[in-house]
Amino acid sequence: MSRRSALGLGIAAISAVGLAACSSSDSSGSVASSTSAASNDPAAIATDAYVFGYPLVVMDVTRENAAPTNRFFHGEPPTPEDKSVVRLNLDTLYSFAWLDVRAEPMVLQVPAMEKDRYWLMQIMDAWSNTVQDPSSVHPQVKSGSDSPPFTYAITGPGWSGQLPDGVTQLQVPTGTVWVAGRLQFNGGSDVDRVRELQRQLKLVPLSTWVKDPAAVQGDPGLPNANSGDAAKTVAQMDGPAFFDRMTKLMAANPPAAADADALKRFASIGITKGGSVNGVSAEVLNTAVKTGSERIPTYKNPAAEDANGWIFDPTIGAYGTNYGQRALVAMQGLGANLSKDALYPTVYGVADDRGTPRRFRIRFAAGQQPPVDAFWSITAYDGASHLVDNPAQIYSVGHQIKPTEGPDGSLEIAVQSADPGDSVPKGNWLPIPASGQFSLTMRLYAPKSQAADGGWQPPKLEQLS
Repeated sequence: MSRRSALGLGIAAISAVGLAACSSSDSSGSVASSTSAASNDPAAIATDAYVFGYPLVVMDVTRENAAPTNRFFHGEPPTPEDKSVVRLNLDTLYSFAWLDVRAEPMVLQVPAMEKDRYWLMQIMDAWSNTVQDPSSVHPQVKSGSDSPPFTYAITGPGWSGQLPDGVTQLQVPTGTVWVAGRLQFNGGSDVDRVRELQRQLKLVPLSTWVKDPAAVQGDPGLPNANSGDAAKTVAQMDGPAFFDRMTKLMAANPPAAADADALKRFASIGITKGGSVNGVSAEVLNTAVKTGSERIPTYKNPAAEDANGWIFDPTIGAYGTNYGQRALVAMQGLGANLSKDALYPTVYGVADDRGTPRRFRIRFAAGQQPPVDAFWSITAYDGASHLVDNPAQIYSVGHQIKPTEGPDGSLEIAVQSADPGDSVPKGNWLPIPASGQFSLTMRLYAPKSQAADGGWQPPKLEQLS
């Protein structure tokens, strides 16, 4: 998996959906979300099949580029100098693992940590749906196992067996599983502690665990196999290559029962799980790839929210039969979290007026800071979605750099290029470029329900001059 994809995990997806939601393109991208009243033309069916299967193929290419199966790969601390990664997340460090649970379950153990350290183990199926999400806020363990370390058995489809005491079952619907772990990162002085915790994450086959849990040691983590860009690799596939891979993968990781209508339609032209596509010319398949790849970025999700200019999607992370949304996220930001685990409202702006820098502010009224059970932050990005270079080396506020409340309990953040001076505390200034486009992303970890349902809204980014 490319570092560009891995370190932008989740937020790139939200930004992509937000941009699509407020774009001026027509709604043709939504055709792939449903097979009702759809065309019976073979090219149209194949195009819908491309949108349907795109996440499955992207996930598989990502897996190929990753560390060996059933082993963790631990990410390095992000640096502002890294321009190979878009929309860097400064708040958490990642621990990734690709699992094969067809032969037997894999046991995942999360070590004891400080009570105020947030962690999340996002578990995705082969179709990119988040199907399990134990975290420090909601460990999801069975009764009697509610103190750390937390031990889980990730079990594949059809598995039935006995688990040892203290092990909580996490069922997944496919044999291929992607674990994207996140550990709260508090800045440079916290690196050694987070690395220590990463090394204590345990991931072993159930049979090994049963023999002697005490003998199982944490994995020091392995490097990625390479840094290939999965979306780019898939974009280079011709029709026969894509659909051959898709049908084989469908046999190994069958679609959900809810996909029955779509599968029946695809089968009418020979696109079935486990088989080669027969009766459809390479020309039609190539056309489907071209049309489908052009359609995916135009998808506009009607569930995307615009709250005072901040765009976010409370429905992201598990897609059901919304094939258009699932494909868009897979193309532009694979690995989105469920909104109950993290929200990423994003606002876009222009930093200057014909060369004159603009000044903005964000003002939270007393008691109206982002409602979370973990923590929140706001990060600034330039027009290329990189961190904003600035002499003060302030890239994000709210978490690693704490803002100061006013006497009335309100919280005001100056958003501008120029240093506002000593009258503004360090944590109350978020630098943006002097000119050009910029964006701000507000990250809410373990958001309270009112953040997603509209009971709370982020304050408007106000232009002062």
